[in-house]
Amino acid sequence: MAGRLTLIYRKLYSRFGPQHWWPGDSPFEVAVGAILTQNTNWQNVEKAIKNLKRYKLLNPQKLHKLPQQRLAFLIRPAGYYNVKAKRLKYFLDFLFNAYGGDIKKMSRFGTEVLRRQLLLVNGIGPETADSILLYALGKPIFVIDAYTKRILGRHRLIGEGATYENVQNLFMENIKNDVGLFNEYHALLVRLGKEFCAKKKGKCDLCPLDSPNS
Repeated sequence: MAGRLTLIYRKLYSRFGPQHWWPGDSPFEVAVGAILTQNTNWQNVEKAIKNLKRYKLLNPQKLHKLPQQRLAFLIRPAGYYNVKAKRLKYFLDFLFNAYGGDIKKMSRFGTEVLRRQLLLVNGIGPETADSILLYALGKPIFVIDAYTKRILGRHRLIGEGATYENVQNLFMENIKNDVGLFNEYHALLVRLGKEFCAKKKGKCDLCPLDSPNS
């Protein structure tokens, strides 16, 4: 399995090159983006983040004080804006209650501790928690999303009933636990998923990894 996962990475990197993920000017911005990107595409998230930047609100203190209705209005482009405004507020409450609103202070703690804490925050599931850990806090944890599960399933590396933890362990146990590698690998899988491995009609004959039957 280690050999197969390494080969997949090499093929994707050779085809697409570095992806320069995750876009953001600060760890806090990345964390906000991880919550806003739930159930939408990154282009919509960028519009929402630009709104927050336009009004100079993209920092923990200002967002924490901002009324939820105003926050919802500003992040409308990200979709489900009322729900996401609540989730951002829950995350901000956690950040201030546990770490005084200082994401740098948060980053000093271990991955397992932080992951347990994040999963207790209303609206933050495993994918969002791991995205914050990897991309905002620089912790070595592999992010699993629908693209990753679809690609691995079509290439018969996981079964139909594989859980988030099953797929995550597949990577964590078989490739080097390295922040840079996890970052790049996940980004490359997303690129492959978007361009070749669509849910309904994949371009299997053109896939850089070859067809699932190869």
